[in-house]
Amino acid sequence: MTGRPRPALDDLPAYKPGRSIEEALAEHGITSAVKLASNELPFGPLPSVAGAISSGIERLHLYADTRATSLRSAIAEHHGVDEAHVTVSNGSVTLLQRLALSYVDAGEQIAMCWPSFEAYPMFAALVGAEQVRVPLVDEHFDLESLADAITDRTKLVMITNPNNPTGTTVPTSAIAEFCRRVPTSCLVVLDEAYAEFVTDPEVTAPTPLLEEFDHLVVTRTFSKAHGLAGLRAGYALGHPDVIGMLDRTQVPFAVNELAQRAAVASLGAIDEMQARVDTVVSERTRVAAALAERGWQLPDAQANFIWLPVGVRSAELGAHLESTGVITRVFTGVGIRITIGDTAMNDRLLAALDGVDPAS
Repeated sequence: MTGRPRPALDDLPAYKPGRSIEEALAEHGITSAVKLASNELPFGPLPSVAGAISSGIERLHLYADTRATSLRSAIAEHHGVDEAHVTVSNGSVTLLQRLALSYVDAGEQIAMCWPSFEAYPMFAALVGAEQVRVPLVDEHFDLESLADAITDRTKLVMITNPNNPTGTTVPTSAIAEFCRRVPTSCLVVLDEAYAEFVTDPEVTAPTPLLEEFDHLVVTRTFSKAHGLAGLRAGYALGHPDVIGMLDRTQVPFAVNELAQRAAVASLGAIDEMQARVDTVVSERTRVAAALAERGWQLPDAQANFIWLPVGVRSAELGAHLESTGVITRVFTGVGIRITIGDTAMNDRLLAALDGVDPAS
């Protein structure tokens, strides 16, 4: 082997992106397909956001503002917090990685409910941390058991709200009670990548929690509701001491010029963004109701996807759907996550499930 890679990389799982349309077409010999695997919005950028991107083209020979000052300011104003409570990065997933790099040493623990976001085990392995996994109960986080699992070696605990891949939520009041049980030596990371799609009235804005708990960090992204997945921009809200530590592990110029411009413009067009989110939520409601009428058992969807907890049938059902031109995200032996697309894409999904026995 060339070089001497760190032993931690021996057990580092690789992230598996959703299969592409081209792969599905080639494998199944079909002529068309829709991708409902990666939780992307079925829309392009908002007009004002597209304008902000194009107007920045002439500056691409220059480095972007490494602190993304304008973007931090816009995020702070949006959430009603001081700029010292905000940091940014190229996607919220990078902030999750930086939290592990900043706070967890080899042999310490990262706790999580499971199944949840696939990147958490990657970051635990990267820093040589022990993973503490608490099973979901009826597709929901079990915060009581998660709190019971925390030890003096636990440095990060992950709460994904809504959870990925199940789409379920926990009430904000339960998160507050959880934070009260967690020692301040352990950071509580509230991963809210899909927060804008939540309609559950028991899930509210995180700002009051941040005012009460210095050991809470909230991460959000512009990839989902804002529809900027291809540009990579995300942010964290937290105590200034935590934000300062995260800034130390930021690579220079992480958020590129176009991403900064697009994110600022999108925050300036919240009403337009919300209208698109409302369209997705309406389609989510329609698809979930149609599946329930067909006999499918699925948890209450609160993100821009639905979850079929089909267990051992997941691989077979996922292959069937793909053979009909509907690409989903299969979690082998657990279930299938299906992104909400536009009306035509969703109708194709429902047609592909016609004739499939939910109970078999």
